[in-house]
Amino acid sequence: MGLLITAEVYLIRHKEKRKHMDNFTNKLRILTQTDNKYLELFNSANLPDLELTENNEDADIILAAPPVLAECLDEFINVSWVQSTYAGVDPLMKEGLRQDYDLTNVKGIFGQQISEYVLGYTISHFRHFETYKKQQQDKIWKPHRYSTLAEKKMIILGTGALGNYLAGSAKALNIHTIGVNRTGIPPKDSSFTEVVHIEQLSLRLVEADVIVSTLPSTPKTEGMFDTNFFSHCQKALFFNVGRGNSVVTQALLDALEQENIEHAFLDVFINEPISQQCPYWHNPKVTVTPHIAAYSFPEQVFEIFKENYLLWRDGFQLKHQIDFDKGY
Repeated sequence: MGLLITAEVYLIRHKEKRKHMDNFTNKLRILTQTDNKYLELFNSANLPDLELTENNEDADIILAAPPVLAECLDEFINVSWVQSTYAGVDPLMKEGLRQDYDLTNVKGIFGQQISEYVLGYTISHFRHFETYKKQQQDKIWKPHRYSTLAEKKMIILGTGALGNYLAGSAKALNIHTIGVNRTGIPPKDSSFTEVVHIEQLSLRLVEADVIVSTLPSTPKTEGMFDTNFFSHCQKALFFNVGRGNSVVTQALLDALEQENIEHAFLDVFINEPISQQCPYWHNPKVTVTPHIAAYSFPEQVFEIFKENYLLWRDGFQLKHQIDFDKGY
């Protein structure tokens, strides 16, 4: 269970249904935080052989936000395919939840947003924009020396579509980007200055001015950013726009105190929202944002769903399919 199926098996799975397609209508259930917007998009799409249902038992296709669906997944006894409205599908990976359906997520729509988040905060930090904002309140005229981003080094953990887009955006500002993955092989149409194997990471961290995690949540990434990781850093900025459970909280707080990390920009956390007692709130070296670095805009998500639905209807392999064994 959980392995990606081959194109041949996928076609066989749909063969019998296609024989009766003239008399068959697929039933779609929408479960998101913005159902009305998705209903509006559905009504204007005129997708063939597809109608909406409010009955969970009737649905064979679900367009859903993973946290919403995880609460009622067992009610969908006929589901064949779930299209996530998020890139992350962690809530559907929890132990005990069924995995007897095809699951796809959304990709290729978050690069611009993540780049704006990372580069926006990076520019603000090195150009002292927050300092000048505070000085203005106190009517203080005091210039501060700054450095541009040219020739700074940014390590990006994860060389998928998101990381590669960020590398391309950073390149426009003359930033040297080092991609890190488990093969050391650059992605297709790579925008990275260089790509290194994960085993080389500790040797390169000392060079980094900026470190960005775009990694998914998997058993291998859980707790990855620990004391050993941060011990190799030297006053770098640290961004986590991947998954919260990759960071060991105390290790990061110690790294900030010891100045291995100069500032941490955190958009994802183990528990969201974080508690009122979380030490991140009051640490001046931590910027907390409420999981807003990249938003799943319904218009973009629905375009992915439409393309996938037509593939699914005709018995072809879905795009952006999740491997349950890997978790991404």
